[in-house]
Amino acid sequence: MTELPPVEYGVAVERYLAASALAEGSRRIYRIALDTWAWALADRSAPTGPERRRARPPVLPLALLDHPDAAARLRTAVARRGADTDPRTLNRELSTLRAAVAWWRGRGWIDGDPSADLRPGPLPEPSSAASATSAGTAPLTPEQLRALFARRAPLREQTLWHLLHESGAAIETVLALDTDRLDLPGRRTRPRSDRTTVRWGTGTARLLPLLIAGRSGGPLFLTDRRAPAGTPAADRCPHTGRARLSYRRAAELFGAQARSLGEEWTLRQLRAPTSTHPSRSS
Repeated sequence: MTELPPVEYGVAVERYLAASALAEGSRRIYRIALDTWAWALADRSAPTGPERRRARPPVLPLALLDHPDAAARLRTAVARRGADTDPRTLNRELSTLRAAVAWWRGRGWIDGDPSADLRPGPLPEPSSAASATSAGTAPLTPEQLRALFARRAPLREQTLWHLLHESGAAIETVLALDTDRLDLPGRRTRPRSDRTTVRWGTGTARLLPLLIAGRSGGPLFLTDRRAPAGTPAADRCPHTGRARLSYRRAAELFGAQARSLGEEWTLRQLRAPTSTHPSRSS
């Protein structure tokens, strides 16, 4: 039986949270963040402090996200919250909204993405080695990696995380890979004129064949939706019509999974110490 799209924003929030693999505590944090944006869409200031958790958000239609003024209302809310909110908290709330909007769009419940052009504020510069570690520069520990890889995350994300960790390659390099460059038996990419080769281990070797099943060319990592008109052929899958996954989207997806574990990790922390990386040149 086909699920009817929800009319109310609040109902859409609950369906999104119910479909997530979040623990109850993380689900509550996500709900508070998404309720905050409901106030913005209603062109009203969200309560602050303890009142924020107890206040009932306005009831509004999900279709308001497709209203021409939605993006402007959200920009105003970002500026307002940026004046009295920690930058990391605001960035986390923006990431939560983007993830929910992408999920709703993937189901055809809304058409546009008013959060696409929102720009979070800059994070404070680390002032010491300890603060640098907390800001997301230290590689994940074996225990943290085990917790991450045990997540019920989509195959695409699991493959990307394993490949970044096992290869030690730059995120930009991995996201730029194409399916026809893979040498699966050799656990490496076929070298190009720049002589760069990406190598991987057993975890990636197990996942890659599943990820590329039925595809012989095009970007290795794809978005969930078809590529928009005007997307370069090199960034569009000839088999599915979907676009190459962007750095920003990959970071958002990873951040959401990290927050579900109560962490603020970044993709760069997946890279193992240099001494443990396979060779990356031929």
